Amino acid sequence: MPERIVITGLGTVNPVGNTVDETWENIVHGVSGLGPLTLFDTSGFLVKVACETKGFDPTPYLDAREIRRRDRYELFAAAAAQQAIMQAGLEINDENAPRIGTVISAAIGGITSLEEGVLAVSEGGPRRANPFLIPMLMPNGAAGLVGIDHGVKGPALSIASACASGQDGIGMAWLMLKAGMIDVAVAGAAEAAIVKTAVAAFDRMQAMSRRTEGTPSPFDRHRDGLVIGEGSAVMILETESHARARKANILAELAGYSASADAYHITAPHEKGTGGSVAIGNALTAAGANLDDVDYVNAHGTGTVLNDLSETRAIKTAFGERAYDLAISSTKSMTGHMMGATGALEALFCVLAIRDGIIPPTINYVDPDPECDLDYVPNKAREVNVEVAITNAFGFGGHNAVLVIRKYS
Repeated sequence: MPERIVITGLGTVNPVGNTVDETWENIVHGVSGLGPLTLFDTSGFLVKVACETKGFDPTPYLDAREIRRRDRYELFAAAAAQQAIMQAGLEINDENAPRIGTVISAAIGGITSLEEGVLAVSEGGPRRANPFLIPMLMPNGAAGLVGIDHGVKGPALSIASACASGQDGIGMAWLMLKAGMIDVAVAGAAEAAIVKTAVAAFDRMQAMSRRTEGTPSPFDRHRDGLVIGEGSAVMILETESHARARKANILAELAGYSASADAYHITAPHEKGTGGSVAIGNALTAAGANLDDVDYVNAHGTGTVLNDLSETRAIKTAFGERAYDLAISSTKSMTGHMMGATGALEALFCVLAIRDGIIPPTINYVDPDPECDLDYVPNKAREVNVEVAITNAFGFGGHNAVLVIRKYS
């Protein structure tokens, strides 16, 4: 009989909290991570706000020398991974290290260091190049460093599939565990892309909200784009037999995963959501779950006009009339869009929704869009017994990824 894959540890650093408990408390109470953009001078920018991490201190996780040698996204990953490993009570030693994998994804990677490095060399010449720049900017840097930090010697991967990177990375870890390649995975994603170049580029393609309050507003009639966020989320995945043998506290089961491609447009989602609906259906099949089993959908819900409409149609296509009975929410309304890291954080929220029987709200939902006519759990969390949750991630390039998370019993 195939092994079940279970979740035993969680960790996160994000715009609404620097621990899992702080994050969940704020998410359940609809607290927004929105604030003035402080990471660079916004003079000349039409975008003035972001969902930045606040009060993050890497010193409990790394020494001063390592902090100087790492990009911001790698610092976030180190913190989230250590939190997750500690909660799981996972002891890593020479004997089990080759059977533990690391999958820490990033859609963009160390763009903070890249931007700083380009300016330094352009203005000061080649001797101004940071000797640590390459490991600071490479998208697999966080995966490699987390492995080094904890002595993990199994496969170390980073999946880059735009906004689906976090969920695809967790999904890849699930597949490796199912295949018997490893017994444990440290899986998640990290991103820190709030820099001038990225914000300017996203704004030029008309993807970003230019409002300074009440945004992002997924599924609302007046939504005007995403708000960029940053952070990391990591979970510990194990085969059920491994977790039970070491008497781990099992939080939930990662029951299914699927991915698909729209093959339609490099940035725009398919207007009918066909690729997303295929990924939803295949993930449920992989989990052995029926449409009626699903209690909660954590939506991709970026707050862009096209994405929210496409996702609504994808959910309707996948679930039929059942779509109108589903509780759906976009936690990006609070965290902003953490790019490649968002999907990992939203998977974490599904685990907590199952654990506590609370579905987080979609905040800033004021004026319903008649074309987005499902139940988006507006503005206030809802107490519901959640047995099965799915989380969607639909990214540039037409990448779609869906995870199915089930209450463990």
